[in-house]
Amino acid sequence: MNNSSLFSPIKLGRNQLTHRVVLAPLTRFRATLSGEPTDSVIEYYSQRSSPGGFMITEATFINPFSGGFPHAPGIYTQTQLQQWKKVASAVHKKGAIIFLQVWHVGRAGTKYLNPNQEEVISASSIAIGGNSVLTGRPFEVPRAMDINDIKELIADHRQAALNVIEAGFDGIEISSAAGYLLDQFINSSSNKRTDQYGGNKENRCRLALEVIGAVVDAVGQERTSIRLSPGGDFQDMKDDLPIETYSYLVSQLQARFPRLAYIHLIEVRSSFFSDEVNTIDTLAPYRKIWKGPIITANGFSTATQHAIDFAERTGSLIAFGRAFLANPDLPHRLCHNLPLNKYDRSTFYTNDDVGYTDYPFTELTQK
Repeated sequence: MNNSSLFSPIKLGRNQLTHRVVLAPLTRFRATLSGEPTDSVIEYYSQRSSPGGFMITEATFINPFSGGFPHAPGIYTQTQLQQWKKVASAVHKKGAIIFLQVWHVGRAGTKYLNPNQEEVISASSIAIGGNSVLTGRPFEVPRAMDINDIKELIADHRQAALNVIEAGFDGIEISSAAGYLLDQFINSSSNKRTDQYGGNKENRCRLALEVIGAVVDAVGQERTSIRLSPGGDFQDMKDDLPIETYSYLVSQLQARFPRLAYIHLIEVRSSFFSDEVNTIDTLAPYRKIWKGPIITANGFSTATQHAIDFAERTGSLIAFGRAFLANPDLPHRLCHNLPLNKYDRSTFYTNDDVGYTDYPFTELTQK
C-alpha cells in the first residue's frame, strides 16, 4: 500500500503532508456546556495524530448565537481558546497538521438554546421540514437576516479565524455545507431573498465568497479552506441547478483565491446517518475547475478499497469519519492492510469517553 496515491505526499497551504488519509470533521459533543474542549477532547485528537497526517476538528461555533448544540465547542471566548491551544499543541507534538472548522447552524438551531432565546436566523424565513433533534418539535421559522446581520456574521468569521491562529492551529476550514447557514444562502430552496444576497446564483454565493474574503484578509489564503456539499439534500437543502450553482462558486474560488489550502467537497449519498457503501462520483465537474488540493468526504469508511482507488484516480485526499473515530491509527491500518475496528453508532453523540477515546490501537501502533 505504500505505493498507493493515498500514501503519497502533498502540500496543503504551508504544510507538507506525508499521506492523504484525513480525519473528517466529526461533531462528537464532548466539550463542556460552555463550549470548552475537555481533556478527553485533547486525548481524542492526539490519538489520531500521525507524522505528516492531516486532521480537521469538529465544527466549532463562532459566537454564542451560532447554534447552541449542547457540548459542542466554541472559539469565541478566551477560555475556549486556551483549551484549543492544548489540542493544537498535542497534535503538533505527534507531527500532525490540524485545521479548525468553524460554523453557524442558522435555521438548524433553536432559540431555546440561544443566550436570551434570540430567534434563529437564515437567508429567508423558511423552516426546515420535520422535527428538530434538539427540541423534538417542528423546526422554528427563522428570521431572515438583514444587511447588518450579514455584516456581523462576516466580522465574526474574521475574528474566529484570528482566534484559530492564536490557538495554534495551522488553518481554518469554513463550514459552508450540510444545510447550515452559509449553505442556506447558496441553495435556492432556502434562499428567496430579493436583495444582493438572493435570486441568481451569483447573489446566492455572495455571502460565502465574502466570508472567505474576510478570513483570507485576516490569516491568508494558505491558512484558509472551505467545505461544500454540492447537490446535498441534508436539512432540506435543494438547489434548482446544483451543478451550475456550485460550478460558479468553485470557479470564483479559483479566480479569487487560487492559493487556498484546499477545498473540501462532500459526496452526495442518501443519508449521513446510514451505513451504506458509497461508490458514486458526483464531484467530477468541480475537480475540472479547481486546480489546488481537494479533500473528498462521505461514504469511504465502509468502502476503503473504493477510497484507495478514488485517490489513485483523482489524486484527492480522502476524509474518513466513522472509520477514523473507531480506528485512531487508521493511516497505519490502511497502509498495512490491517483489519479495522467496528464503530459503535450508539456512542457517536454521547458525552463520555465510551466510543470516543477507548477504541483500541493495533499491537504495532503506539499511542
